[in-house]
Amino acid sequence: MTRENHNSAVIFDCDGVMFDSRGANINFYNHLLDHFGLPPMCEDDIAYVHMQTADSSVRHIFKGTPFMEEALRYRFDVDYTPFIRDMIPEPGLRELLTRLKPCYRLAVATNRSNTIGQVLETHNLTGFFDAVVSSLDVVRPKPDPECLLKITGLFRIPPEKAIYVGDSEIDQACSRAAGVPFVSFRNSALDADYHVQNLLELLKITGNLAGNPGCGIISQGRDNAGL
Repeated sequence: MTRENHNSAVIFDCDGVMFDSRGANINFYNHLLDHFGLPPMCEDDIAYVHMQTADSSVRHIFKGTPFMEEALRYRFDVDYTPFIRDMIPEPGLRELLTRLKPCYRLAVATNRSNTIGQVLETHNLTGFFDAVVSSLDVVRPKPDPECLLKITGLFRIPPEKAIYVGDSEIDQACSRAAGVPFVSFRNSALDADYHVQNLLELLKITGNLAGNPGCGIISQGRDNAGL
């Protein structure tokens, strides 16, 4: 393992960063509603479930109905496999992970719960990551910084030696509270240390530039890469 592996980490959110999962989320939660004879989600509900934990999302969309507790149990019985097929990997994801893997510790910090392992396995990505922290692995999920601090603790590195790539205000708040530099993915409205429009732009931030096979060092200054 290289020295860079010990000293630096790149941490990814899942939904909206590694995958375009909007369709999968819509289909999954609408399936739950349909199972109980309820109408599909409105746009506000769709925005909510895209960022929150599954538990919070079910409580939100079933609020005011007599089915909430039953729905919370039922979601664990649903075969998530068909919905994983609706998750579209972001262009450049595998190339990025392949190029970063020899140089950095890689991790996922997500508000997904029991589905993240199956998602990574189905898309043959499990072997890239040294740590995966879901909402089931922490007491307080995002926006609390516990997930990021757990990862940096496992890697035995200070928070400033990592970067977190996210796409929402929840990711921003989590990163800021943890003291981990934040990379905003396709969301120029967020307060971030870096902004990128595609995943391969992360190679500039980590110093692993195109045409340079060596391992770079994560930049520490603010830089609007890609904007």
